Amino acid sequence: MALAIDHRSQLTSVCDELGVDYKKIVEFKRLAVEAAARVADGRSGYGMLIDERFGRDAFFDAATKNFAWIGRPVELPGSKPLRFEFSQDIGSQLTEWPLDHCIKCLCFYHPDDPADLKSEQQEKLRTLFEAARKVGRELLVEIIASKNGPLTDDTISTAMEELYALGIKPDWWKLEPQASSAAWKKIDAVIAKNDPWCRGIVLLGLEAPADELVKGFEATLAAPSVKGFAVGRTIFAEAARGWLSGTINDEQAVADMAGRFRELTEAWLKTRGLGR
Repeated sequence: MALAIDHRSQLTSVCDELGVDYKKIVEFKRLAVEAAARVADGRSGYGMLIDERFGRDAFFDAATKNFAWIGRPVELPGSKPLRFEFSQDIGSQLTEWPLDHCIKCLCFYHPDDPADLKSEQQEKLRTLFEAARKVGRELLVEIIASKNGPLTDDTISTAMEELYALGIKPDWWKLEPQASSAAWKKIDAVIAKNDPWCRGIVLLGLEAPADELVKGFEATLAAPSVKGFAVGRTIFAEAARGWLSGTINDEQAVADMAGRFRELTEAWLKTRGLGR
């Protein structure tokens, strides 16, 4: 159960709109860590996604909070074809990371994309996969297809099958909610066929309302590979705008994010028949 605060372009856009210095994003991400830690309260099963550009201070905070899982992105936000954020020599970056930080890479990928685009993105992901294996870091591949074309029961499973065919076997997948249990069953089958050692799937949010995400949680019962969620804007968007505009203070921002994160964690645990 992860609070994703690795967003960059979305937060810089809010700052541009409000006329706020980007340095405030660094401070806000530290508040997000405090919010997640308040919900986790030292218990297992909680984590965060934090970026290097604005989140270096947040990383240090998170290191003291006993989170079970920390992920950090490598993609250049919004890039299509996929590009890495700081250098295309991705392997040299990864050697500096803590061993327990999971590499996260978002790719806007659809099976119906033009062949040249698919080939370029596939090669980029394969380069990242090989680099991750060489330096001994786990890799999470996030696929968003709905922004590039129709999302059917076969879309995501087909995309995953194409990447598996290239020998790309991420430790984790991060996928958007699916419209039907049939779609989840096909996704689960692709993982079982190609990589039974895969750690599983976490759901992304796409700034969907909380009640929609809860419905998405319930639909994943058809896929045992789904292990949790990593949601961001649904949790922090309102607090970010309020705090960056100066209409709420630090404690109000932390409390707002913690409340939303807690609701999602409780809903997730409920769907799994678990309680905390």
